[in-house]
Amino acid sequence: MSRRTKIVATIGPASDDPAVLAAMVEGGMNAARVSLAHGSLEEALARMARIRAVTGDALIGVLGDLPGPKIRAEAFPGGGVQLTEGSLVELVTGNGQEGSGDRRIAVDHPGALGALRVLDRISLGDGAVELLVRQVGSDQATAEILSGGWVQGRPGLALPSGSLTLASPTPKDLRLLEALAEAGIDAVAISFVRSASDILRARAAVGDGGPMLIAKIETQEAVDALEEIIAVADGVMVARGDLGIRCTLEDVPHHQKRIIRTGVAFGRPVITATQMLESMVRAPAPTRAEVSDVANAVFDGTSALMLSGETAIGHDPVAAVRTMARVALRAEQEFDYDRWGRNLGRQQTDEAQGAPARDRITAAISAAAWRAATDAEVVAIIACTENGNTARAISRFRPTVPVLAATPSPATARQLSVGWGITAMLTDRHRTTDDIVWFAVQAATRSGAVGAGDLVAVVVGSPTGPDAVADTLRLVRVQ
Repeated sequence: MSRRTKIVATIGPASDDPAVLAAMVEGGMNAARVSLAHGSLEEALARMARIRAVTGDALIGVLGDLPGPKIRAEAFPGGGVQLTEGSLVELVTGNGQEGSGDRRIAVDHPGALGALRVLDRISLGDGAVELLVRQVGSDQATAEILSGGWVQGRPGLALPSGSLTLASPTPKDLRLLEALAEAGIDAVAISFVRSASDILRARAAVGDGGPMLIAKIETQEAVDALEEIIAVADGVMVARGDLGIRCTLEDVPHHQKRIIRTGVAFGRPVITATQMLESMVRAPAPTRAEVSDVANAVFDGTSALMLSGETAIGHDPVAAVRTMARVALRAEQEFDYDRWGRNLGRQQTDEAQGAPARDRITAAISAAAWRAATDAEVVAIIACTENGNTARAISRFRPTVPVLAATPSPATARQLSVGWGITAMLTDRHRTTDDIVWFAVQAATRSGAVGAGDLVAVVVGSPTGPDAVADTLRLVRVQ
């Protein structure tokens, strides 16, 4: 059985080389993440073009990650620095030129230091480094390092809750989003989402038919409004770094399970991110705890696993991807597919009662296709889809057989790269339902996924009309 859980790898200085990118694809990378929190828009667009040039026909999706309203330190020296516990560090408002070091940290938001109070605690990066404010001035502060550690790049600063509230998406985010959409990016992650209206503002900036919008859940407000956010987003990310800083730490594993379960129930891909194999930034192998963490995310039902620094700045990005792929594949062998599908089926039926008719039809047909995979012993489910929604609706049941998405849209095929268990196949656009089914089965046969004599389930709808919906399930014996 091939791996079903997808891998998203962040591309950075360590993985920009075309040979490294190609090796990462061979090692198991399904989608590439480009962070706009580090570097310029021009650099991000060049990176995106390089990824597309290297991956070619591999249908690797590209995910842009907006910086959001996050407060960051200005860049530390290239190799990073060690912040030593007990030492004092000066916090100053940055000017974009001087950068940060082990005695002085420049902050990129002009109002951040003015919001601080003596004895406030500040987390740096993903929370491993913590500072205690000892003195405060109008444009600078002095802090003691309570817990030290290695820092590099432009880590975020998490101020005490309520000290400084910033809206998301920011005006800069919206400008970046429009530029990314114009360049044809496949998906964009919206940082620090707090409500459904944040996603709707982003949607208004690009209109219908633009890139997928992935809601990053990294605040308590987002957790509280989870269903409303997921209902209007195209996907969701469990951004555990900031989530662990802004929520009670012991709640994070429970939030992760709920976010994944809810996202999948809505037919949205869910990406679990942050510190998955963090030690591999510098070490050749992960810790046992990290391996267990990856496996547990698979057991939770996540659609995709994300590598961040491991592939962006790590010493061996290809090894990180290969390790993630091996751990995920092994965990999938213990996944309880039957129980997941049965429980999700009941939940989706309840949720679909108030949904539009087309959504209820898709829910019913996708559930029938999942049952056919067991009852009729089909070897694959073929979803004929224009926008990918039919394939995602089937994928949420986590069937034991492959989900093959036959689509005429290269953009849809790339967007499905983060869909659990989905393999996209490009097909021509056809005028009749019979032709759609026939050529989809032919494409599956050419790919080697099915062979003569195999029974497949094909989900298809009418190719015409503004309200076309996948409303038909056919069982087809491959000739």
